[in-house]
Amino acid sequence: VQLQASGGGLVQAGGSLRLSCAASRRTFSNNAVGWFRQAPGKEREFVAAISWNGGRLLYADSVKGRFAISRDIAKNTVTLQMNSLKPEDTADYYCATARFAVAGSGPNDYSYWGQGTQVTVSS
Repeated sequence: VQLQASGGGLVQAGGSLRLSCAASRRTFSNNAVGWFRQAPGKEREFVAAISWNGGRLLYADSVKGRFAISRDIAKNTVTLQMNSLKPEDTADYYCATARFAVAGSGPNDYSYWGQGTQVTVSS
């Protein structure tokens, strides 16, 4: 499966962005999908994950209440709605498919990674 993340950009603090992760070559409807981010000079960190049917959602504490992950099985896409953005949210954001239908926050749970999309939040 190939993944493509899109929707990044430059936004002022307090603004919103909507990231999308699309799968090609194969559906990821049976797999959990996660979003991770990596800021310059920092390690990649978990942001959010959604189970295969959307029944289980998992968020990093730093984004709870501000970000929402969802998926459209028919369109084979996963979306990350980011609201109330802060400068510390600035990073490259990556989507990844998990090995199983439900996944946690560890990178090892995920087997396929897409190219990142850059998010910059200005203060």
